[in-house]
Amino acid sequence: MPEKRPVLVVTEADDVTADMVIRELNRLDVPVVRIDPADIGADLTVSARFGTRPAPVAGRVRTPSRTADLSDVRAVYWRRPVWPTFPDLGEHDAQFAVAQVRYGLGGSLYAMEGPVWVNHPLRVAVADYKPAQLATAQRLGLTVPATLVTNDPDEAREFISSHERVIYKTLRWTPYQRDGVPMAGWTETVAAEEIDESLRVAPHLFQTVVDKVADLRVLVVGRQVFAVRITSGLLDWRKDYSALSYGVVALPGAIESALLSYLDHYGLASGSFDFAEDRQGDLWWLELNPNGQWGWLEPHTGLPMAAAFAALLTGETT
Repeated sequence: MPEKRPVLVVTEADDVTADMVIRELNRLDVPVVRIDPADIGADLTVSARFGTRPAPVAGRVRTPSRTADLSDVRAVYWRRPVWPTFPDLGEHDAQFAVAQVRYGLGGSLYAMEGPVWVNHPLRVAVADYKPAQLATAQRLGLTVPATLVTNDPDEAREFISSHERVIYKTLRWTPYQRDGVPMAGWTETVAAEEIDESLRVAPHLFQTVVDKVADLRVLVVGRQVFAVRITSGLLDWRKDYSALSYGVVALPGAIESALLSYLDHYGLASGSFDFAEDRQGDLWWLELNPNGQWGWLEPHTGLPMAAAFAALLTGETT
């Protein structure tokens, strides 16, 4: 029987992927305490004490139905939490309150000793910089497309002109609206003549297009590797999930080893990697999402991804 220490799941209210993992934890008879920082107030309270013995941090987080002792949490599944915005407060009061929640609630959780984190948000923050990701991938022997990060229009035009096809993609996904309409940051091809002086406002990421026949989404959970080949014919397969077909594949040993070393480098327990497969069957590393989506892949492939997360959170895997 697993010991009865709880797993703390930190995520938004509607998170189907987290629900899948929680079902597996329930199957293992492991207690789960689920919280969302956006509920701070009557629906979520935190109390943490420091400078007392024997524990460096003592306290608890409570919801109307669950309580987790900070010294007793066995693992934290940090999925997609939402931080509160306090729309009923004035601008500056809201900014102050948001900061206090992040550094009060967040800081108290980060201070816990002993839990397995999947993944620790401070480590995710370090791993989330695409330029650093690209350099790390190349150091580990993965093949990386030629890439330029710049806010110099002349550099951008020269790079685009010197390659057959080049795409632009965001350095980080950010909620964005234009005239009140949400905009998606799809990967798109770009021409040199499209570059103007507005590029100077911020760095942009330009990358040569891989002449691909398929994409790979590779989920690593602990030391388990799940590789799914995605066929679509689309430059950015996220545009139309109905056009996708899936197949389970085995990675070359050298690539699998590099991905495990990649996560070790950043101190991550899990991550979702994206590759492009070219016409020769070679794999081109594109990026890591430390907290990438995988829930839609399990029913299409039968891969036991949720069970792997539950095993990692309960210490039943290495």
